[in-house]
Amino acid sequence: MSTILVVANETLAGAKLLDTVKERAAAGGDGTRVVVCVPRNKPKHGNIIYDDFVFDAAKVRIDLARRFLRDEGITAIGDIGDSDPYTAALDAVAEHHPDEIIVSTYPATVSGWLRRDLIERIEQASGLPVTHCEQDIDAEGIPFKVTLAVAAKTASGDELLGALKDKADEADRRTLFIVIVPQEGGEGHHAARARARMAQVVDRLVSEGLIAAGMIGDPDPYTATMNALQFFRVDDIVISTLPATRSGWLRADLIDRVRKVTNKSVEHVEATERAPSAAA
Repeated sequence: MSTILVVANETLAGAKLLDTVKERAAAGGDGTRVVVCVPRNKPKHGNIIYDDFVFDAAKVRIDLARRFLRDEGITAIGDIGDSDPYTAALDAVAEHHPDEIIVSTYPATVSGWLRRDLIERIEQASGLPVTHCEQDIDAEGIPFKVTLAVAAKTASGDELLGALKDKADEADRRTLFIVIVPQEGGEGHHAARARARMAQVVDRLVSEGLIAAGMIGDPDPYTATMNALQFFRVDDIVISTLPATRSGWLRADLIDRVRKVTNKSVEHVEATERAPSAAA
């Protein structure tokens, strides 16, 4: 069995990288496996850095990449690495013993990895052949449509599920859904509650045959959205809220703020007011 180590972060979904991986895997035959290593990187927005969010952002990239590669008939596993890409790569080499390495970066004019001579350092330290895949995904785009869904208490509602299914039906290419659920307070039980909500909506999307992954985010929904846009190239955004009479997000003008800053299509899904049950 041959093993290909792929080291990438924000450029992981680029078409050039995916084509390179498919080409190498085909050359290696049926026994080839791919290890996707994503170094953790810190969000730029917010006063507090939540470890769960940093971990989840890397895991979402891995989950979506593995789903795509599996659909192409390629065996793939994931590895969330150190925040330093050099350390992450060498840790993955020690763990998985690859036969070759593919490193994906932005172009040299904007890549922090290349300014640190990452390719040459990995090649010298590992003794393995390293292929550099340079991608400008902001200009070139990616071979998917990516919709970011932001929700908290309404995450598992039928209204959000219906809106996302409509998005998939309207798309002329495969749609990836990234679900982000802001936690209501600090870490601990607040994070666990947000993670449970996130898992539920992702499960519902996957059961409908959609490609989805999720993460929890900063307690402030605006900060959570901005951080997600830092980590992922998103085509459009769906924000689900409680009805206007009960929604703190709407009172904080979340929808318009996100529209103005991102210049992206932002769809607002408002949950239907429901009478409380006897049990409640």
